[in-house]
Amino acid sequence: MNILFVCTGNTCRSPMAEAILRTRKPDWHIRSAGLYANPGEPASKGTAAVLDEKGITHEHHSSQVTEELLQWADAVLTMTASHKQLIDIHFPQFQDKVRLLKEADGDVADPFGGTDADYRKAFEELDYYISDWLKRENKE
Repeated sequence: MNILFVCTGNTCRSPMAEAILRTRKPDWHIRSAGLYANPGEPASKGTAAVLDEKGITHEHHSSQVTEELLQWADAVLTMTASHKQLIDIHFPQFQDKVRLLKEADGDVADPFGGTDADYRKAFEELDYYISDWLKRENKE
């Protein structure tokens, strides 16, 4: 299974989600990208710190969302409704595989520039909604 997580800059939420799902589904191919990413950037210090704290191995360099990445993915999970909307507008051919991670529960809060507590909260939110997505998709 090929899964792509999408956020804004690909330094906080989507790499965190990628790392979380890798621990649960090591046989899956999981990537992340940003709609406005500066390619090659490492994960934010807050993201790296929380993943280290949780004992989750991670290595990350930011990537931009591309048509090739969207083609590769079996499922594309966005952090916000606006991320989904932008993909739907710019890449309408992939609408059927793009979903908001939290579905009707809204957006995943962006911890960028926040406190350690903000990053921990984002981790817990992502962990919960990734579990929820796996259950909804019968992939647990």
